Amino acid sequence: MNKRQSILTLFLFLSAIIHVYADESGKDFILVIDAGHGGTDSGALGKKSKEKDINFAVAKLVGNYISKEFEDVKIVYTRDKDIKIALRERTDIANKVKANLFISIHSNASKNRSVNGAEVYILGLHRTKENLAVAQRENSVILMEDNYKEKYQGYDPNSPESGIIYELMQEKYMQQSLEFAAMVQKELVTTAKRKDRGVNQAGFWILVGASMPAILIELDFISHRESEKFLASKMGQEKMAVAITNAFSKYKKTLDYKKKRNVLLQEKERNRDNDPIEIVYKVQIFASSQKLSQNSKYLKGYEAQFYVENNLYKYTYGESSDWDEISKIRKSLLKDFQDAFIVKFENGVKVPIK
Repeated sequence: MNKRQSILTLFLFLSAIIHVYADESGKDFILVIDAGHGGTDSGALGKKSKEKDINFAVAKLVGNYISKEFEDVKIVYTRDKDIKIALRERTDIANKVKANLFISIHSNASKNRSVNGAEVYILGLHRTKENLAVAQRENSVILMEDNYKEKYQGYDPNSPESGIIYELMQEKYMQQSLEFAAMVQKELVTTAKRKDRGVNQAGFWILVGASMPAILIELDFISHRESEKFLASKMGQEKMAVAITNAFSKYKKTLDYKKKRNVLLQEKERNRDNDPIEIVYKVQIFASSQKLSQNSKYLKGYEAQFYVENNLYKYTYGESSDWDEISKIRKSLLKDFQDAFIVKFENGVKVPIK
């Protein structure tokens, strides 16, 4: 099979596993939190700690913090203990529960032990060699799975070509993923005081099948001595969890505001269509190119109202929805305004009298 055929096969396979779910009215917001690695898959190793343990601790804290703040948010964990779960199964879980958001939590590593800092990823092409290296490391756990060639349709985690179709896979959720990723990255820098490595795109398999906005967080580098101490400490894990929770809170409140605004707009539009037409008749007594004061001699002591039409201030007196009543008012005004006549308004807009 040539390269083009391989890419086409992979694209068709990925397209087949993605299902788009509608957001049901009144449904709880479902957040899936994925603690990266687990079980026999330890992830990156530090001097004294394992990535899988750090990821799990932070994931549980995030879930607890968000549950306390939002009663309408349901938390689903891809793993609630130290077990190994295939990459594909993690997003399958999110799709099955029709999640509104997917967060995968990881800790980074590098052969260069001086490198440190936090970064957040969304699905996309590898923009740099560094992004490719991070994605390849996270995707390499596929090789640990039984029958991975059949399960992932020949996908090669070490091949750059395998990422060529990534940007097509989550296009529907790209903007929301990017917005949330930026919120998380900002909080990791300001709240958790991590070095800013930015928001990036790369071909993480864990994000490929997600039918919702999805991000992958690299908390910091477990290969960096000081960063490992922070990541492995209770205080560090709490700060990381607070940072992610703060970002989620902003994201969720923004969504709630937009949803509420849309409901109000729709309700207003429906009411506008269903509202009965309000008809009001008035007697026009005078017109002027300039606005008059209430004690103007031209108004002859009448407390008149005005509307503007064709650059003229047009003054009226009296109003009624009953034609007979407004006719009597007009008749009483003729002694002071010989040219007084009746005008008609529908919902505040002047219309011709037929």
